[in-house]
Amino acid sequence: MKYLKINIEENADIEALKNAVLQLKGVASAEIIDDENPESELKKAFAKTKEQLKTGDYENLVNDIFDIIIKK
Repeated sequence: MKYLKINIEENADIEALKNAVLQLKGVASAEIIDDENPESELKKAFAKTKEQLKTGDYENLVNDIFDIIIKK
């Protein structure tokens, strides 16, 4: 899989940019990553894992863990 990294200015409308990118042909997904605050991404990951455990979504939980392990 290939990725595109876009650096934005502080006052940019991130959600609008994300929605615009998602409209492009060939774009499978778009994710907002805050390099300034990596802890927020970790918190989101833990929240997602917690929700998956609560709802019994074990298949996706295991797939997410394997994605993290094998990600280059």
